Amino acid sequence: MKAFLRIPSRHPGTLVLALLIVAAVTGLALLSNQPVQAQPAVLPPAAAPHTAVEPVDNAECLACHQSPAHVLTLPNGETASVAVNPDAFNNSVHSKLTCTTCHPTISGYPHPQQLAADRRSYTLEYQETCKNCHADQFLKINDSVHAKALASGNLNAPTCSDCHNPHTQVNIKDPQGNLTREARAQIPQTCAKCHSALFSQYANSVHGQGVLQHNNPDVPTCISCHGVHYITDPTTAAFRLNSVSTCASCHTNHAIMDKYGISTEVLNTYVSDFHGTTTTLFQHLSPDEMTNKPVCYDCHGIHDIVSVNDPHKGLMMKDNILVACQKCHPDANTSFPDAWLSHYIPTRDHAPLVYYVNLFYLFFIPLVLGGMLFFVLTDVYRRVKDSRKQAEE
Repeated sequence: MKAFLRIPSRHPGTLVLALLIVAAVTGLALLSNQPVQAQPAVLPPAAAPHTAVEPVDNAECLACHQSPAHVLTLPNGETASVAVNPDAFNNSVHSKLTCTTCHPTISGYPHPQQLAADRRSYTLEYQETCKNCHADQFLKINDSVHAKALASGNLNAPTCSDCHNPHTQVNIKDPQGNLTREARAQIPQTCAKCHSALFSQYANSVHGQGVLQHNNPDVPTCISCHGVHYITDPTTAAFRLNSVSTCASCHTNHAIMDKYGISTEVLNTYVSDFHGTTTTLFQHLSPDEMTNKPVCYDCHGIHDIVSVNDPHKGLMMKDNILVACQKCHPDANTSFPDAWLSHYIPTRDHAPLVYYVNLFYLFFIPLVLGGMLFFVLTDVYRRVKDSRKQAEE
């Protein structure tokens, strides 16, 4: 650097060049001592997270999918219909949604490759789709016997779309939020998709005829006893013990039973006899222990309940009662049912002997207890009086 400084001043161009060289060398030296700022690395684009695509006009989807012949062929050779009836969809409760709301990965044609191996797997791919709008119902289903069966490996256990076709499901609630009569009448057929044998029994029962033939809102459907989305296991001890209150929810309702002349004392008469008392104790003390004492459906049936006046199974017939009793009491003879008052309160016409015995005790017991109380009080009075008299003497 000293050599550059000795350059004569009479060569100004050389001097300028020398100064420029010095500045450059000095600058490089300074830069070499400064920390180097890391430049952002240019990385290959990462895979984009799964997000919903831009909404697509439903008319674009229905242009192809409205054809009834539109089917999807799956790897195992099965076919799944992917046709959507435009009129049915436009009348459905989901008509205000776009197709991509429930099919978020499909935005154009050709569609993404379908990975489902068979028709059931294709349905199960959408089992959590309903959760986006129906979170409360979805949580209840997750705790139900259906969801537990599915989790255990039973792929035939129903999911939301097995009961509610998303492309045709109409509104099933009235303005007050109650189930409409039309929707209520369709419930047994919905359950029959999986429970056809039980549906056949129900269809011929007094309950089933009331719903299927007369659309009577007073008569129970499947969900009246089993629940809707939260369906518990009917084989458990808890379900058996709670079945009494399930039946009583209708059969103690005066507004319903009075229309048909049916006694609402069924629960009181049941819990007051040996069978009902024992079952009630089990329910409170050992709710998880199965009782062998009869509950309502042991005598009346479950899905095949008939009218009490039915000549073949109705429990108004003495022979039919005997058959019911012999389920638990195989040695019961023809006089055995006479010891049971059924669900009737004793009257002058029905079980008159029991009625008059009850009437006798209705007066006799208060009279005896009243007489004993009177005797005790008079005895105390006499003793107190005698004690005071002795004290005065």
